[in-house]
Amino acid sequence: MAKLQVKAAVIGAGMSGLVAARELRREGHQVVVFESSSDVGGTWLYDPRVEFDPLGLDPGRDVVHASMYRSLRANLPRQLMGFSDYPFLKQGSGDPRNFPGHEEVLRFLRSFAEDSELIELIRFGHEVVRVEQAVEGRRDHWAVEWQTRGGEEAVGVDFFEAVVVCNGKYSQPKIAEFPGRSTWPGEQLHSHNYRVPEPYKDKIVLIIGGGISAGDIAKDILPFAREVHQASRETNPQVAKMRKLAGVFEHPMIACAEDNGELVFQDGSSIYADVIIHCTGYSYHFPFLKTKGLVSVDNNRVGPLYKHVFPPSLAPWLSFICIPYLTFPAQPSELQSKWVAKVLSGELVLPSEEEMMSSVLEHYQHIEELGWPKHYTHRLEIGKCEYEKWLVHQLGIPSLEQWREKMAVIGLEWLKVRQSSDENWRDTWDVDKWMQEEGFGKQIP
Repeated sequence: MAKLQVKAAVIGAGMSGLVAARELRREGHQVVVFESSSDVGGTWLYDPRVEFDPLGLDPGRDVVHASMYRSLRANLPRQLMGFSDYPFLKQGSGDPRNFPGHEEVLRFLRSFAEDSELIELIRFGHEVVRVEQAVEGRRDHWAVEWQTRGGEEAVGVDFFEAVVVCNGKYSQPKIAEFPGRSTWPGEQLHSHNYRVPEPYKDKIVLIIGGGISAGDIAKDILPFAREVHQASRETNPQVAKMRKLAGVFEHPMIACAEDNGELVFQDGSSIYADVIIHCTGYSYHFPFLKTKGLVSVDNNRVGPLYKHVFPPSLAPWLSFICIPYLTFPAQPSELQSKWVAKVLSGELVLPSEEEMMSSVLEHYQHIEELGWPKHYTHRLEIGKCEYEKWLVHQLGIPSLEQWREKMAVIGLEWLKVRQSSDENWRDTWDVDKWMQEEGFGKQIP
């Protein structure tokens, strides 16, 4: 049977959008990529601009997509950031570190786009403002409305049989809520709008959060600020001790903020601060997607999605790439993209809508049984390898290399243990030495 060839729109030219476009075209589909910026890279494209609303609460604000701060380095080894047939190699004139800076990651993605001949597929400067079924009851007929910015502004609508959403998950901030937050007189911003440390010279800064960005920004600001404090919800004293940063004052979460600038913590202690930086994560956000409630975001659960990719009632003509988190995104994004491309061509067949929905509900039940909150729905920390093996089985391709699986497991543990307490944790793990000791040296680029 001849393969189907469909006209597919890809929303976003970041890492997931690029690999989706490549796999779709490899399968014979006609692909158009919509990218609001002037370059590829998505979240890896550094933009010194910040939003006029530093907390990202105003839905009418002019959104700056990137959340990159100037000093950011990858928190993954480059060996896990490449694709199966396009490894992230060390280049002679680039950043040689296994955990490279963001400039090196962007160079890699540009090279991937150019070598894969994807640039010709991308409409740069085209922001998608509406994705909606063009004909009632037709799953395979979508209107994609776009607008351009800068220069000669224009608007338009194009029609596609399939839409693949790859717009990322690091542009809609979540903030910490506590009594008095909205009336506290000091400066507040989300890490989405943090770029450089110099503006915080001689200020008392409180950082909320216990993740990688919180630790990175605290260390970035420390040489400039008068004092740096950090508040988090961590209640395990052993974990709190492990994450303690030299020179940073640790606190439990804020209990309330006073109009005089005082911040009172849950243990009764307090400080006066000039700035609060919310390093509190992001929400999935698809403001352009109009599905009449068939796909929604509820407490960071995007759903319903079969295997984090296909909405059962709109499959296979609408799909999402790179929704899961706490994983190493290049590999699952590539596998998801291959799956979507082959389902659209008819080479692979999805279960019935009822069977897909049943699988989604089983996953929701599993989340509840684990005692996880709803916003952990797409968390892959525990089931990462099983999920990727499932995709490999669906695709009928050779099993993943053993070194990738083992390095991923070690990498996740390394992140949890080292990411805050060890100032130089990215350089403490000698990845090259580890590869040799594990006997993988000749297998890994």
